[in-house]
Amino acid sequence: MEIRVELTKNPKPKPDSDSLGFGRYFSDHMFIMDYSVDKGWHDPRIVPYGPIPYEPSIMVFHYGQSVFEGLKAYRTDSGQVVLFRPEENMKRLNASCDRLCIPLIDEEFALEALKKLINIDIDWVPSGKGTSLYIRPFVIATDPFLGVRPSYTYQFIIITGPVGAYYKEGLNPVRIYVEPNYVRAVIGGLGESKASANYAASLKAQEAAKEKGYTQVLWLDGIEKKYVEEVGTMNVFFVIGDEVVTPALNGSILPGITRKSCIELLRHWGFKVSERKISIEEVYQANEKGLLREAFGTGTAAVISPIGELYWNDEKIVLSGGRIGELSQKLYDNLTGIQYAKIPDPFNWVVKV
Repeated sequence: MEIRVELTKNPKPKPDSDSLGFGRYFSDHMFIMDYSVDKGWHDPRIVPYGPIPYEPSIMVFHYGQSVFEGLKAYRTDSGQVVLFRPEENMKRLNASCDRLCIPLIDEEFALEALKKLINIDIDWVPSGKGTSLYIRPFVIATDPFLGVRPSYTYQFIIITGPVGAYYKEGLNPVRIYVEPNYVRAVIGGLGESKASANYAASLKAQEAAKEKGYTQVLWLDGIEKKYVEEVGTMNVFFVIGDEVVTPALNGSILPGITRKSCIELLRHWGFKVSERKISIEEVYQANEKGLLREAFGTGTAAVISPIGELYWNDEKIVLSGGRIGELSQKLYDNLTGIQYAKIPDPFNWVVKV
C-alpha cells in the first residue's frame, strides 16, 4: 500500500527541551489507517495532527475495544535518529489485537509507516540529555453500534511527541505501595495484553497510593493476593543474594520489551536470572535476612526505575539505603547507552530511521 501524505500548513512551535515533561506535547503529523470487513486494512495516510470526528456510538467508547503500544525514537550525538527494538512492539501490538478480536496488522508495513512519520517530523526528535520522541501506536474500534460483539471497523493510529524524563525526580529511587485490595488482572483476562482497559482498572489503586505519598502501585496476583506481578507502569525485578528474580510471564503480566532486554543483558553478563513465582512475603523475608540487595522496575517510559521503598501490610522497608543500586545503575547506563548509540550494540537492537 502507498502511504498518502498531507503536510500541515500550520506547523506548531516546538517546546524547549528543558520543559518537555511526559505526554504533554505532540508533533505536527499523525498516521491513520482504516479497517473494514470488505476492504481489510486500507487507506494508509499521514495527515496533520488534530481532532478526529467520530460518532458518539462507536464501540470503543462503550465496550473498550482498544489496544496500544509505546516506544521511543532517540537522537544520537551524531544527529542520527534511531529506534530500539521496534519489531518487538509491533509483534506485541498484534498479540494484543488477537486477544481483543482486532484484525492483525502487517508488522513490516506498520514499521515502514512509523519510520515515514518520524522522518516527516524529524525536527521534533529532541536532542537534550535524556530526551526522546515518544511514539504511541494504537487501535480503536470505530463501528457505530451498541451491542457486545467485535467491531467491524477499526482505525490504527500513530501519534508522536517529544518527552523528557518520565519521573520528575529522575533516576532517584521511587516509593512503591503494595496494593492489598484491588487487583489489576487475572490469568485468562487481559493482563498480558496492552489493552487500555488494564490501565483504567489500575487508576483507583494508583490514586490511593498517591494519597499515601507513594509514586506507584505494586500489584499482587488476583487470586491469592500473594504473588508479585508488576508495578503500575513497569515490570519488576528483585536482586536476592546472587539471584535476579522477576515474576514469570503467566498470562496476567505484560511481557515488557525493556524487561526482555534486561534479562538478555543480565544473562549476557553472566548473572543468574530466574523468571519464577515470587511472593511479597519472600521479598520481605529476604530483606529481614539481609539478602534483598535492590529492586527496580523496567519499562519504555522510565527505562530503569530503582525502588527505594516498599510499603506492605503497614510495614515499610528501605532498599539500597534509599539510593540507586549498583545493578540498576549498570542496566540503565547500558540500555540508554545502546539506545543513544553511545556504546556498542552487540545484540543489533538499534534500528535506524
